[in-house]
Amino acid sequence: MLKVTSLNVNGIRAAFRKGLPAWLEQEQPHIICMQEIKISAPDLTDEMRHPGPYQGHFHHAEKKGYSGVGLYLNPQAESVAMGMDCPEFDAEGRILRADWQGLSVVSAYLPSGSSGDERQQAKYRFLDHYERWIDALMQEHNDTGREFILCGDWNIAHHEADLKNWKGNLKNSGFLPEERAWMTKVLSEMGWVDVYRKLHPDTTSECYTWWSNRGQAWANNVGWRIDYQIATPGIAAKALRAAVYKTERFSDHAPLTIEYDWSLS
Repeated sequence: MLKVTSLNVNGIRAAFRKGLPAWLEQEQPHIICMQEIKISAPDLTDEMRHPGPYQGHFHHAEKKGYSGVGLYLNPQAESVAMGMDCPEFDAEGRILRADWQGLSVVSAYLPSGSSGDERQQAKYRFLDHYERWIDALMQEHNDTGREFILCGDWNIAHHEADLKNWKGNLKNSGFLPEERAWMTKVLSEMGWVDVYRKLHPDTTSECYTWWSNRGQAWANNVGWRIDYQIATPGIAAKALRAAVYKTERFSDHAPLTIEYDWSLS
C-alpha cells in the first residue's frame, strides 16, 4: 500500500510548532507533499530536513519567506527534480517532482490571484505553462506507462460542491469561470483524474481543505476544496480511500491523505 499526503503548511516552521512531526510519526505516510513552506534553505533545521525516517527535498522561492514546496519521502526516490522550465514561476519555488520505478509524485503550489488583478494575470500565465507541462507528463504516461500523482494546493475550487459559499464567490479568484473551465479541461480533455472525487463523488462539507482566517470560517466550516491529488488513470484506479484530517490544525489547510494499492519497492 502507498499512502500519500498533501498539505499546504503555510510556513513549515509554524506547522512544526503546531505538531506536524508527531502527526507524521503517527500516520506514517510514505510521501508528504508540502506547499507554501515559506523558508530559505539556510533556515531549515535538521529536523525539518529529515523528520524521523523521512528524507526531505525542497524547492525554495528566491524571495525570502515566500511560497516554496517540499517533499518528505520514505522510501527515498530514485531522482528528484525542481521546476517546470519556466523562469518566472520556477523562481517562486512551485514544482517538485520525485521519481520511483514506474511512478512520479509532484508537489505543486499554484498561484493565488486573490490579492489583485496583477496576480490573477500571473495565475493565468502559470496555468498556461502548467497545462503544457502536465500535458507532457500525460504523454510520458501514454508512451511509457509511468503513472503520475499531482499533489498540491491548486487554488481553484472546481464545482459548487467544492466550497460552502459558491454563490458569493462567482466573481472571486479561485472560483472564476475561466479557472473552473481550465480544471474541467485538465480532468476531461487531458485525461487526468481527481482522485478524491473518484472515491467521494457526492461529498460537500466533508471535502473542504482550506478555511479563511477571517471571521468564523473554521468554526462554521465555511471552507473550500482547493487541495487535490490529480492522477493518471492507472494509479487513480488503485485508490482505496481518502481522508481530510481535521482533528488538529497545522495551518489554514488540512492534510489530504489518499491510500493506493501500490508499492514503491
